[in-house]
Amino acid sequence: MEKRVSSRAIIIEDGKLLAMFRRKIKKDGSIKEYYVIPGGGLEEGETLEENVIRELKEEFNVDIEIVKFLGTEEYDDTIANYFLCKIVNGEPRLGGEELERMTQENYYEIRYIDLKDIDNYDINAKDLIKSIL
Repeated sequence: MEKRVSSRAIIIEDGKLLAMFRRKIKKDGSIKEYYVIPGGGLEEGETLEENVIRELKEEFNVDIEIVKFLGTEEYDDTIANYFLCKIVNGEPRLGGEELERMTQENYYEIRYIDLKDIDNYDINAKDLIKSIL
């Protein structure tokens, strides 16, 4: 199986990381809560940079500027490319597929995580995030 390629934006403002909180209620009734770095899958013909800019516009309704490429992390089914970015226009608010798919069983919320508490959160790319602090 080919792994899904994605681009993700690490955005830090005032010592806090911009993240997407997820809560999923599984078929067995158990609840999984975790955080994700905003971004998403690469579309055909798109560069990694174009991908992260488009995804942040769709998911968070913001325009971003890429500061630099931070690195790649490979997981079971995805290859995630991380960029340090900054918001140049707009205030983060939920949009795109996440807003359309949101239900009580599949909940999304934009949150800021205090970086001094990052180890207490279930989120990918902790080492990359710490490397820029």
